[in-house]
Amino acid sequence: MGLFSRIKEGLSKTKSAFSDKVDGIIGAFTKIDDEFFEELEEILILSDLGAKTAGDICERLRAETKRGRLTEPAEIKQLLRDIIAELIDGGSELFGGTAGSPFSAATTPSAILIIGVNGAGKTTTIGKLANNLKAGGKKVIIGAADTFRAAAIEQLSEWANRADADIIKHKEGSDPASVVFDSCKAAIARNADVLIIDTAGRLHNKKHLMDELKKIVRTLNQQLPDCAVETLLVLDGTTGQNAVNQARLFGETADITGIVLTKLDGTSKGGIVIPIKNELGIPVKFIGVGEKIDDLQPFDAKMFADALLGFDEDSE
Repeated sequence: MGLFSRIKEGLSKTKSAFSDKVDGIIGAFTKIDDEFFEELEEILILSDLGAKTAGDICERLRAETKRGRLTEPAEIKQLLRDIIAELIDGGSELFGGTAGSPFSAATTPSAILIIGVNGAGKTTTIGKLANNLKAGGKKVIIGAADTFRAAAIEQLSEWANRADADIIKHKEGSDPASVVFDSCKAAIARNADVLIIDTAGRLHNKKHLMDELKKIVRTLNQQLPDCAVETLLVLDGTTGQNAVNQARLFGETADITGIVLTKLDGTSKGGIVIPIKNELGIPVKFIGVGEKIDDLQPFDAKMFADALLGFDEDSE
């Protein structure tokens, strides 16, 4: 199955909740007027785009109508797809790689710091990300710095084994910064391309955990001072607008460079990708569209917009 087919299948529930409603309103109106836009905006809000992003999209559609570019409701859908693709485009490649080379690392080693609340899918994301990087020819080391949660190290070890990646770990309850220290040393000694560091699941209002995260970052910067670093926030796609709020709150205390949105195959709330990028300016780097180890997919704005609105991959 190709990349677009995987994304389209993984977003099937979101597509049904979003595209089918758009089709319904298009079929119900014979002209584009204020009532049409009011109903369309309501659909966008209810599809987890939020009031601001829904308003931004409708304002752009209204402007195109006034310019005469849109005259029939049936013409709305393709332009809606184009606007959404534009809103969520940019910044999705790791370490500033070019499109089509999402795993280009700026330094050797480069580091990926994984943050997020417990239950969002951090551990599985690390395993799947390591597998993706290995498939791209990268040598990967995983640092098990979530030493607080019971069984976290064992679970991460299992995923590391599945991805055929080395793992650096201490016993449960150890100092997370010491794990990072040893992981950095191992990454240098073993000539690793990428070091992925797990961190304790935390909420923004848990000060001791946020302080621990800062300590981890300091250790990483001290041991790998010239290292390119990505800080990826893992969000559970099933939580809808709450995921947007989490991203906003984490962004106040951490330098987030990208989002990994998990569990999209089990939810109709995949529309949250759009306000995360439009309102917070944080790019989505990967989306999880299944439970298998190869079901973490690099984010592609056009493919996502096509799948969201039921277009074929090559449609213009």
